Amino acid sequence: MATVAQDVSFELKLDQLARVAIEVGLGLAKGQELVMTAPLDAVPLARRITEQAYRAGASLVTTFYADDETALMRYRFAPDEAFDKAAGWLYDGMGAAFKSGAARLAITGASPLLLSNEDPDKVGRANRAVSMAYRPALELITRHEINWTIVASATPAWAKTMFPDDAPEVALRKLWDAIFFTSRVDRDDPVAAWKEHDAGLLRRAAKMNEKRYAALQYRGPGTDFRLGLADDHLWMGGGTTAGNGLYCIPNMPTEEIFTTPHKDRADGTVTASKPLSHQGTLIEGIRVRFEAGRIVEAHATRGLEVLEKLISTDDGARRLGEVALVPHSSPIAASGLLYYNTLFDENAASHIALGQAYTSCLKNGDKLSKEELAAKGANDSLIHVDWMIGSGELDIDGITATGVAEPVMRGGEWVA
Repeated sequence: MATVAQDVSFELKLDQLARVAIEVGLGLAKGQELVMTAPLDAVPLARRITEQAYRAGASLVTTFYADDETALMRYRFAPDEAFDKAAGWLYDGMGAAFKSGAARLAITGASPLLLSNEDPDKVGRANRAVSMAYRPALELITRHEINWTIVASATPAWAKTMFPDDAPEVALRKLWDAIFFTSRVDRDDPVAAWKEHDAGLLRRAAKMNEKRYAALQYRGPGTDFRLGLADDHLWMGGGTTAGNGLYCIPNMPTEEIFTTPHKDRADGTVTASKPLSHQGTLIEGIRVRFEAGRIVEAHATRGLEVLEKLISTDDGARRLGEVALVPHSSPIAASGLLYYNTLFDENAASHIALGQAYTSCLKNGDKLSKEELAAKGANDSLIHVDWMIGSGELDIDGITATGVAEPVMRGGEWVA
């Protein structure tokens, strides 16, 4: 396994990343339990996060590790019927933990191409089984009833994907440097830097909420697309106060403001500006056409069968649950790197998400029934998958309730 030279600066930044994850990203409360998931190669960061959690007063930290090699063994040796199973007992337990007040932290960093050579049918079936088993726990997250966050750890497989021409140790160092930079832990005061950045995202969301646009119109290479926004939608960005009263920043890094689109009001063609790394598979060249909110035509230059399996998960998988705006000049986009990881790539470009809506992006959404949410346009699905459509050539207009078009972004940048 490739390793990074353990100099003082690296150790300090790793500790700072752990501290920021607990204090700023998660907003962990004294006496709160923490449920964490991580790739096996992320043990060094997971241990530091565990230390910071206990220093912050956590009552218990429980970590579940995933190993790429054992995941591959399933595809090599398991019987066919095994791909319709998921560890329901595990996801039931996680849901029970969240309901009892536990926080959720995920460390991302698994190999983006882990399952790229495996049977797409088996990959699709396995993903659907996990989505169904995880649904009750996921709903608590998408409704923001608990404080949660996602942070990243560099891993050898991920680094090799991003920097294939570099020696393993060089690639790993480059990836760590990119994570430290985009996560703002290379600053003199990372916590203060995050608070300033968070305030800026909140101001931008507030401006969009003042506008009350009924729809967004997108025009760019391969994209001519109109997306209606859900009734009583709310733009959000940066941090949020969860249903348990704790303030958290769900994604670290984050550069987006986002809201809930109307599930029945998407029309036109959208072309992805970046590849989508989904559950160990890579989907490239995505181009889809929507009619009345639903994907009626889908294309991809790579991974088309995986894409088709994904959008066939349920009816809601062909509809949109999130729309997010990100300036092309964001630090992640400015780095010029393709991360092959949605946490990063979605914060380099404006994006949309297939599947489950964030009901917290609706006025009083946490108090509405499923029927009331659907009436306002919120989508319901087993999945929630972001994919990137923004670029330096994308123009976006806000459409008012009276049909007037106002410029929101030009060339991928905010107009005002």
